[in-house]
Amino acid sequence: MTLLTAVFAAIICTVLWYRNAPKSEMRLGTLALMFWGASLMWLVDAIFEYASLGAEYFTPEPGDMLNDLFLGLSAVALGLVIWLVILLVKDPRGVVKSALLKK
Repeated sequence: MTLLTAVFAAIICTVLWYRNAPKSEMRLGTLALMFWGASLMWLVDAIFEYASLGAEYFTPEPGDMLNDLFLGLSAVALGLVIWLVILLVKDPRGVVKSALLKK
């Protein structure tokens, strides 16, 4: 479930990035790269887990699947938080700068 969650997030971000590619104002490419990196990490984890468990890898317990889903959603949330911090620091539209200079 962690791999699927990260791959779906990566695909969605890649499609959004591609649609807005000429502008690239919101740094969606950075977010897509983070999610593709997480997908690669979970793929390597799945390969090694399959190597150790064998066929049991494809019959997980429901509790394990739920835990994996929560872990995948937590990784996606962490990626979004990092992306938001990057946006606030880079401030592509000048919103933060104008709000700070108003006071």
